[in-house]
Amino acid sequence: MNQELLQRYARLIVRTGANVQPGQRVELCAQVDQEALAAMIAQECYAAGAQYVDLLWQSAAMDRLHYLHADTDTLGEVRPWQEERARQRTEDLPVRIFLESEDPDALNGIDPGKLTEVTQRRQRVLKKYREALDGKHQWCIAAAASPAWATKVFPGVPEEEAVERLWQAIVDCVYLDTGRDPAEVWAEHNANLSRRADWLNRMAFTSLEYHSANGTDFTVGLISGAKWAGAGDTNHTNDTFYVPNLPTEEVFTSPMRGVCQGTLVSVKPLSWSGQLIEDFSITYEDGKAVSCKARVGQESLEQLLHMDEGAAMLGEVALVPKESPINTSGLLFYSTLFDENACCHVAAGHGFPEVLDDFLSLSKEELTARGVNDSMLHVDYMVGADDLSITGVQADGTRVPIFVDGTWADNVG
Repeated sequence: MNQELLQRYARLIVRTGANVQPGQRVELCAQVDQEALAAMIAQECYAAGAQYVDLLWQSAAMDRLHYLHADTDTLGEVRPWQEERARQRTEDLPVRIFLESEDPDALNGIDPGKLTEVTQRRQRVLKKYREALDGKHQWCIAAAASPAWATKVFPGVPEEEAVERLWQAIVDCVYLDTGRDPAEVWAEHNANLSRRADWLNRMAFTSLEYHSANGTDFTVGLISGAKWAGAGDTNHTNDTFYVPNLPTEEVFTSPMRGVCQGTLVSVKPLSWSGQLIEDFSITYEDGKAVSCKARVGQESLEQLLHMDEGAAMLGEVALVPKESPINTSGLLFYSTLFDENACCHVAAGHGFPEVLDDFLSLSKEELTARGVNDSMLHVDYMVGADDLSITGVQADGTRVPIFVDGTWADNVG
């Protein structure tokens, strides 16, 4: 991608995505192959008035070596300095920017049980610090093309060409090169998604029903008074609006913890912990996953759903029309950031406290009692088949179409 377009992308990430404000500290996480873009993002952060940009390098290749050669006890230990960094983050409340470019197959072949055990051990220590940030800081996840990722998306294509094609796909999906100011384009996009969310909030549905010819037959309860939201969110400590995901096409909420029934069939592979899970379905009874089937990655899927008690329950339902640019691109990105925005999805695990207006005054126990699921993970998987229908049910039993044939019903908004 040419330097001018790359600089425009960095500005979009900082100004529209993270919306860095004067005096804020920034924590930027990037893979080691993204030095040029990371530097541009840091430059834009300082131009926005950032106090300091703390850069945390990551390496998928090193992660794989660690899992191959280090034991579970070593990998699962949170060193004192690591915990102190997490604690300090809850005081500084930095803007966090995550630049994703890792290989979807980075941990392919690693024992799923080892991955699960390491994650569980680390999250037992770090989860409380993550929760302390909810609703109190800005964050944004964006993507950058890398050779390993690009050749996965475009198999058989020479590496240089594959990287260029992946960059172009990223540019298209984040509305970066429309001939207009990207900030203006995103303001309109956010407004459109907010309009859908406002309609859903006015309708006050108590449950949603999902049906598709592929076997999806599912009902999920909704939390009374919980808000639907569009692309953006608000940092409740300074009222700063930001866009957590670039790209994003979803309108979402957290459903009622432990209230769902039926089967959901995924329509796209799931890349989780560096491993792919393909052609899978999950069946829920009394609000919890009771069985699952996967053509590829069965053990990984089972490990995911048993990470903790909340992993077997849902933390998010999200509505995305099939005409989203990610879906119409015809590409499988092998990245949840993109693939979740191709069609409707749900998430196993942690819910969003922010769906409740008074969440900052509620304890974790009170949030759970109100229906927000608690878990150490939040993993999205895609269920939006082209023929998917979603019906909203109101308290008096009135049924209203929300999605018909994979897209918004005419009456919505």
